[in-house]
Amino acid sequence: MARSTGASCRVCRREGIKLFLKGSRCMGGKCTFGKRSYVPGQHGQRRIKMSDYGKQLREKQKVKRIYGILERQFRSYFQKAEKQRGITGEALLQFLERRLDNVVFRCCFASSRAEARQMVRHNFIRINGKKVNIPSFLVKKGDIVKIKADEKGIKRIAQTLKENKDRGVSKWIQLDEEKLTATVSELPKREDVAFPIDEQLIVELYSK
Repeated sequence: MARSTGASCRVCRREGIKLFLKGSRCMGGKCTFGKRSYVPGQHGQRRIKMSDYGKQLREKQKVKRIYGILERQFRSYFQKAEKQRGITGEALLQFLERRLDNVVFRCCFASSRAEARQMVRHNFIRINGKKVNIPSFLVKKGDIVKIKADEKGIKRIAQTLKENKDRGVSKWIQLDEEKLTATVSELPKREDVAFPIDEQLIVELYSK
């Protein structure tokens, strides 16, 4: 799967918000965004009035970067969301939240979505007892997500869970820390999205 390989800190500076792409490392004092929160580049400190289109584009880019996906897949999610009943923007965010790599991250099994994606790719995850190594797999209500790894891997994931405990597990997920198992108790709602996102701007962008 194609993925972004650029500098994570420059991405946060470009979007003007901490995206926590490096997980717990973003909480430390060495975080570049804390030192230089302005846009990267020679003219980054200039104040530029952004057009409506510019705001819509930046919001789309921000969401894509939060969830670590590229344009083609993001547009596919939007097209699926348009066909759902209810509010298109909220349906879009629900699709993104239901991605398996995001669920692993929300369970605090990984410090970042990039790490969660790697865990899925490396066959660490079982869904209802079956191996699933596709990060974009969409979980549904009632699915059971379980960690499957050797003793060394289990210890590392348990330590990661302990270190990220303060981040909290999403309300729509029931976590069993002892068994390293999570149950999708319900589908995510709009209020379960942790980042400040204006999904209506994305809807307006794609509706042009």
